[in-house]
Amino acid sequence: MPQPGDWQQGWWRHARRVASPNFGPRPLAAAIDLVVIHSISLPPGRYGGPEIEQLFTNRLDWNAHPYFEQIRGIEVSSHFVIRRDGELIQFVSCDDRAWHAGRSTFQGRENCNDYSIGVELEGLEDHPFTGPQYVALVSLLTALRDHYPIEHVAGHEHIAPGRKRDPGSAFDWSALVLSLAWPTRCFPFLPQTDGDRGIDTEQAPPRG
Repeated sequence: MPQPGDWQQGWWRHARRVASPNFGPRPLAAAIDLVVIHSISLPPGRYGGPEIEQLFTNRLDWNAHPYFEQIRGIEVSSHFVIRRDGELIQFVSCDDRAWHAGRSTFQGRENCNDYSIGVELEGLEDHPFTGPQYVALVSLLTALRDHYPIEHVAGHEHIAPGRKRDPGSAFDWSALVLSLAWPTRCFPFLPQTDGDRGIDTEQAPPRG
């Protein structure tokens, strides 16, 4: 149940705030109607360290690991990160434009950063995410939809196909859909169902 004061200028009070300098204004009259789910670990496959926060706040030591040479100098951010233990961190106000999607298109609209909220899950594309992460994600998505005109949820792989593949095959979209109980149209990249009967239209017999 939303409470007065849950949101302050785009910051959710239930997330730990770590302000990133990597953001900008959204276009005027942009409707924030999309949530993009990502996965991240730094270095790849290593969890629990400070590197994600350091990357999003431009404090990462590029010489600390050989992998960092591949991303040296990049300036990126996401609105939220959910750690393996379910801790939720917010880096950018949802009213502002975080730098998470890159070159991207959703339903014919380019530049998804303009109208989306980015959520990073600490993990790898082929490594199962944790129960606490799903619990935190459901709570966050519910709060976002209560406060913003969220209409759709997609993965980075869906808005940048061929370039990105996160959150990947290990992300349990079915569990997320079941937990949220939102209309299936909110997840346009998943098989759609017929009305409230839960029939997969790709397998349903033809009508008439």
